[in-house]
Amino acid sequence: MPKIYRIKLTTEERGVLLARQRKGLSKSAWYRAASILLLADEGAPGGSLSDTAIAKAVHAAVRTVERIRERAVCEGIESVLTRKAHSNPRLSLLDGKAEARLIALCCSPPPEGRAVWTLQLLADKLIELEVVPAISDESVRRTLKKTIFSPGEKSSGAFPRKAALRLSARWKT
Repeated sequence: MPKIYRIKLTTEERGVLLARQRKGLSKSAWYRAASILLLADEGAPGGSLSDTAIAKAVHAAVRTVERIRERAVCEGIESVLTRKAHSNPRLSLLDGKAEARLIALCCSPPPEGRAVWTLQLLADKLIELEVVPAISDESVRRTLKKTIFSPGEKSSGAFPRKAALRLSARWKT
C-alpha cells in the first residue's frame, strides 16, 4: 500500500536534524521524532524505510511512526519537534492567599473532639470559611505535599531522622 504522507526533507532540514542529534543535548521525545523523520526521508542517500522497520529501529510502535509522519506533512516538521501546549491546562484551586490560609489552618488546633486535622476536615473548613467554593481532600493533600506542613509528618525529608540515626549506629561496629 503506498504511503499517504511522504517525508521529503531539504538538505538544510536534514543537516539541522543530524547536527542536533549528534550533540545529544535533546530530549528523548525530540530525538525519537527526529530519528523517525530522518529514517522516513525519501531524499536520504539510502532511501526511506518502511514504517515497521522505522518502528523497530527507534523502539516505537508503528502507529507512532505513522502519527509523526502525518503531523510532519500536515503541520510541518517543527510541530513534530516541539511539544504542544495543553489545550486545557489545569488551574490550581488554591492561589497564594488560599494556600496561606490552608497552612494557617493546619497549624491551628484541630476542631473540638478531634486529635488532628484530617484532609477532609481541612477541605470542609476551607469551604466553610469561604476560601474556595468547593475543594476535595485530594486537592488539599496535593497542596500540602508541596509544603512541609503535611499532617502527621514529623520530618520534611523522605528519610526520617530516627531511621537515619539507627542506620548510622548499625554501620558503626
